[in-house]
Amino acid sequence: MAAGRVPFNVSLREATRRKLQKFSELRGKPVGAGEFWDIVVLTAADEKQALAYRQQLSEKLKRKELPLGVQYHVFVDPAGPKIGNGGSTLCALRCLDKLYEDKWNSFTILLIHSGGYSQRLPSASALGKIFTALPFGNPIYQMLELKLAMYIDFPSHMNPGIVVTCADDIELYSIGEFEYIRFDKPGFTALAHPSSLTVGTTHGVFVLDPSNDKKQRDLEYRCCHCFLHKPSIEKMHQLNAVCRSGNFCPQDLARGDAVCLELDSEYVYTDSLFYMDYHSAKKLLAFYEEIGTLSCEIDAYGDFLQALGPGATMEYTTNASNVTKEESNLVDMRQRIFHLLKGTSLNVIVLNNSKFYHIGTTEEYLFHFTSDSNLKLELGLQSVAFSSILSDIPEHSGKTSCVIHSILDSGCSVAPGSVVEYSRLGPDVSIGANCIVSYSSIIPNAVVPAYSFLYSLSLKTDEHLKYSTMAFGVQDNLKNNVKTLLDIKSLQFFGVSFLSCLESWNLKVTDKLFSGSKAQFSLWTARIFPVCSSVSESVTTSLKMLNAVKSNSSFNLSSHQLISIEEMLVCKDVEDMIAYREKIYLEINLIKNKPHLEIC
Repeated sequence: MAAGRVPFNVSLREATRRKLQKFSELRGKPVGAGEFWDIVVLTAADEKQALAYRQQLSEKLKRKELPLGVQYHVFVDPAGPKIGNGGSTLCALRCLDKLYEDKWNSFTILLIHSGGYSQRLPSASALGKIFTALPFGNPIYQMLELKLAMYIDFPSHMNPGIVVTCADDIELYSIGEFEYIRFDKPGFTALAHPSSLTVGTTHGVFVLDPSNDKKQRDLEYRCCHCFLHKPSIEKMHQLNAVCRSGNFCPQDLARGDAVCLELDSEYVYTDSLFYMDYHSAKKLLAFYEEIGTLSCEIDAYGDFLQALGPGATMEYTTNASNVTKEESNLVDMRQRIFHLLKGTSLNVIVLNNSKFYHIGTTEEYLFHFTSDSNLKLELGLQSVAFSSILSDIPEHSGKTSCVIHSILDSGCSVAPGSVVEYSRLGPDVSIGANCIVSYSSIIPNAVVPAYSFLYSLSLKTDEHLKYSTMAFGVQDNLKNNVKTLLDIKSLQFFGVSFLSCLESWNLKVTDKLFSGSKAQFSLWTARIFPVCSSVSESVTTSLKMLNAVKSNSSFNLSSHQLISIEEMLVCKDVEDMIAYREKIYLEINLIKNKPHLEIC
């Protein structure tokens, strides 16, 4: 660590507190010109998801949880093939142009990519990753509020244009007291964070022009020779993206680890969000208007940023390793984007005292919310946040449980490493280690096995309100799929062959067992979750499913109405889920106002 520097996490904590306080002062109040974003845009995968987002935004505005006088929009990706966050960016530009015509040439705009169904963190599937609850604040902060708070200084120091970011990451940074991040150069400007080479292989990496300043500063404005998307370590070395630490102590930022790299070890600068000026945005919009519709996946980082800088080449356009499905016109589309953006500058704002956290998977979610990581200190995360708990929830060896916006009755226990959110636990309920329990109501004396995932959804089926609870292992891969019914034995449910699970549940292997396309089969499309008349009944029934698998016993599911996760998201009742959350909120406030009871 550089001599005389304040300890890394302490300076981040103080900088973060200031931003949170500044945002808190704007919540529920009309903002002045240049004080905040003119427009905040969330992208959605389809109309159902867009409706859920609009309902939640409406609730937040009604409860004065967001700054007022701002245009909040939800823009929907067009139906059809997956178009990626690059395609979603192009669609958002078209929507802005239709709504505001040429007026948006004077606006500061925040675009948050929020589409997709979060198969790696299914507790965010129904209501969206951008509305993921965080364990601090009253009322509880969600990712949206945190994003707006962390970027609170941007609008007053940027030219008209668009900042593009994602819904499931957190960027923390500390700079000098009288310094500001300025987005005021033409073309594109990206933030860069020092990271290990291993982290660089899963992110974008900047190849920066050499700096004349030999002193490492917390904030540096640099020019970028070219941008690499998820490069190999060999390629980072080959193209001079690798730096040596010397007397500087970068950290493994993508996981938010607290351990410094050794003296003279190697590191790279990785990406997070980026800004494009109005002229560049209009250039992309004109391109989109010319092609009409998209039929392939475009990445806003891999396909836009790799075309920028004097060292950019067309080599990346034929590499399809990072796309979900390679369409026939992918290479042609990438090459057209390359020629469109070639010659556009890529400026980089290096934040040497910064961290980048990703919480898009169950593993990352549990790690950052329950382990003794620096994020807790830097962001002020709590083990118990806005909850009523009549039990003692002890800490164990640095790892804690995390309870968010929930009510826990007497005798409840939540083992270390587990997160409970928006839930109600009856007397003597026991939650095992490393579990995620969300939007659930659990009857007295129930036991949730370690490594379980429970997430209850309200469903509107034939105008009747019903409930179903996703239940599986937190380490299960819901995206893993097979091509034929004969191959489903290779799918794993709670560490057990899915075929064995179906036998335990007395379910037959037929096409009807799966929803959607019959071209592939996965846990995501398996009709194995019972539809029930109450939340608690659905949780109880799903727990019986899990326990049958864990104990290698039988539980007959064939007599129940069954639904897949894919189908749950189609018929989810967002209003009822918000009402359930609101009811818990009111009860917690009621308990808080009783003098003989305490609230955390």
